[in-house]
Amino acid sequence: MSPVTDLDDDDDKPRPTGPNYMTPSGFAQMLAERDQLRKVERPRVVSEVAEAAAMGDRSENAEYIYGKRRLREIDRRLRFLDQRLDRAQVVDPRQVAHADQVYFGATVTAEDDDGNQRTWTVVGEDEVDLSVGHISHRSPVGAALLGKRKDDEVRVQTPSGVKCFYVIRIAYS
Repeated sequence: MSPVTDLDDDDDKPRPTGPNYMTPSGFAQMLAERDQLRKVERPRVVSEVAEAAAMGDRSENAEYIYGKRRLREIDRRLRFLDQRLDRAQVVDPRQVAHADQVYFGATVTAEDDDGNQRTWTVVGEDEVDLSVGHISHRSPVGAALLGKRKDDEVRVQTPSGVKCFYVIRIAYS
């Protein structure tokens, strides 16, 4: 998820249609970001813009110009968050009936042909964080893992060629 200060053009990227699958923690983080922006950041910036506007000439008032730009960024991010939350379908990984297969929310440890192990957690698109191994269920690796069982081979097409992994552990927390 994007931190509160990350208000760049990532919001304008085309997103797939259909449900927006999320884990309970991902949903809570997105709600918290929206609440922070709506209840804290936006009112603070509105106040700053009002103070800057009271200083007079707005055309050369850097605080006013920056404040208005910041308000547009906040409003764009709020629209994005509202759209994503409206389509959110929360999937609790602890409710999975068949814990011996990889489904949304699974934490999977896989080993490649060289014996290197990788651990991934299959999450929603808004929860991707490669630094902690969170991959999207729509990513090539995430999609290839879905439905696999322990000891299954996973073949993934990458820019450098086909990679093979073997599932060695599946967990749901």
